[in-house]
Amino acid sequence: MADLNPEKRLRRSARIILIEPQGRALMFRFDVPGRPPFWVTAGGECEAGETFEQAAKRELFEETGLAAEPGQQIARTTPEFVTVEGEPVQGDERYFIVRTDHADIDTSRHTELEQNLMTQHRWFTLAELSDWHEALFPENLRDIIESELAK
Repeated sequence: MADLNPEKRLRRSARIILIEPQGRALMFRFDVPGRPPFWVTAGGECEAGETFEQAAKRELFEETGLAAEPGQQIARTTPEFVTVEGEPVQGDERYFIVRTDHADIDTSRHTELEQNLMTQHRWFTLAELSDWHEALFPENLRDIIESELAK
């Protein structure tokens, strides 16, 4: 694991890898002005005093309408990136996997910013995660999923 950069604000985030019955993973497309489009899993920044697990449960409901326990953390990444608001940060992203019985997603609870920038969502096959024409984050998502499905 890379050392965290103390010169940037630490952005603690919970990310949810949502898997539907056919084994596909949900991703959201961001279209940020001045940047190429990119896709990410559901999730977001932890609120003050919130654990990663609490944030995962909250973000899952807010972004997909699904109420579920996220279970145990399965992965962690520490990317340095620029947020959609333009702030350079040091990420501390914890990943949780949630399986759902259906592929219906409710995005009605998205914030105004999310409504403006999260322009699409779709279910990706494992093959698509390896060979998509736009950026996907985390870049090793297929490996994380395959490792979990093998258990």
